[in-house]
Amino acid sequence: MLNISKNTVNQEVEFSRFNSFRGTVLSNANRMFIRWLLFTMLLVLVFMFLPWTQNIQSKGEVTTLQPGQRPQTIQATIPGRIEKWYVREGELVEKGDTIVFLSEIKSEYFDPELVPRTERQVEAKEEAISEYRNKINALREQIDAMQQELIFKRRQLANKITQKELTLQTAVADYQQAVIQDSIAERQLERQRSLFEDGIASRTKVEDMQDKKQKAAANLVTKRNYVEEAEQELMIAELDLQNVTNEYAEKIAKVRSEIASTQSTIADAQGDVQKLSIQASNYTQRSQFYYIVAPQKSYITKAIKPGIGETVKEGDGIVTIMPAEYELAVELYIKPMDLPLVDIGQEVRFIFDGWPAFIFSGWPGQSFGTYKGRVVAIDNMISSKGEYRILVGPDPESEEWPEELRVGSGAQGIALLDNVPVWYEIWRRLNGFPPDYYDGRTLEVEKDSDRIQFKAPAKNIK
Repeated sequence: MLNISKNTVNQEVEFSRFNSFRGTVLSNANRMFIRWLLFTMLLVLVFMFLPWTQNIQSKGEVTTLQPGQRPQTIQATIPGRIEKWYVREGELVEKGDTIVFLSEIKSEYFDPELVPRTERQVEAKEEAISEYRNKINALREQIDAMQQELIFKRRQLANKITQKELTLQTAVADYQQAVIQDSIAERQLERQRSLFEDGIASRTKVEDMQDKKQKAAANLVTKRNYVEEAEQELMIAELDLQNVTNEYAEKIAKVRSEIASTQSTIADAQGDVQKLSIQASNYTQRSQFYYIVAPQKSYITKAIKPGIGETVKEGDGIVTIMPAEYELAVELYIKPMDLPLVDIGQEVRFIFDGWPAFIFSGWPGQSFGTYKGRVVAIDNMISSKGEYRILVGPDPESEEWPEELRVGSGAQGIALLDNVPVWYEIWRRLNGFPPDYYDGRTLEVEKDSDRIQFKAPAKNIK
């Protein structure tokens, strides 16, 4: 019955006649469930080996690549009173267009004789500078005379040093000859002693050779003393040359110190001249700051000091503007743990606020409504929130960002990393491990005067 034996009875017994057999037979629904279960397990197994793109996600906001393209505030260069507005909020202005006119409020700039008096002070300072320069010329002539005298003395001492060097060379040659003679006398004495011991030479010859050896040794000591004496005389001559050089250097240094002191006085006077000249120029040019003009083509966004007759201080904001021409970028903040995973030129996908998107973070190619960018800059300093700021610009080789996108809009950034199997990504997240370090998405960044461009590398490194 259990189909254990090789002798089966399946063909001889009708199982449908017995209730017990009918109860143990699997139904079609059970067979279908088993098939679906096996199919699901196979599908999950296949899914676990699908590629998954690791990523880093962060929220940020839209900004501009160039600092000069961001919203800015125009300040008053001088204190004054608002007299007239030439623009209204939301208006487009060109570079150099007048925005507002200020009137003077400081009475010390109203003196009509202020500029001529300042110019006369400048002339007096310039005459004093001329006299100081004449003094410097006289001191320089004195230095020239001392330098000529030093040259003559150095020549004299140089000749003396040459003589001492020749004397030293002669003494060294005599000393070397004495060394040779002493060596010869030593060998002759040894030879005579050997002959005397063999009974060939007499004691008298041995004693004569000893006397000769003693004289050679004495001569060697004398010649050595001559060499040392010559070296001492040469050293004294060199010291005399150095002393003369130091003596005249000290004299020349004193004169140059006086020249430097005079030049310092001239510099102070020139500083006064420049200061007075700047003041005279400022008095003349100050009126140009009464008109505040647009630094570039931009839109007037908000008037900070709108009232006619309202006074402003130096450096106070008067109006805020938004440049009309700009190149967008996104400012993101990442955790310190993710900083080594981000590099210049790395690909980042964005979801902009207000633009619909359908996202698969692990399969960026299957996502809809995302825009591509490349990392342009990474801050070296951590923010007050404990995160690092990165700046991401548009990818010139992908779809352009929406024209309606404005500075300050929100954005969700997804920095793409390495491709790994799904099972590995699940295992990594369950263990709390960071994404794999990946250096294969870096592009070269080429900067010119207008915009930042990306150039793909010849070969990826993984």
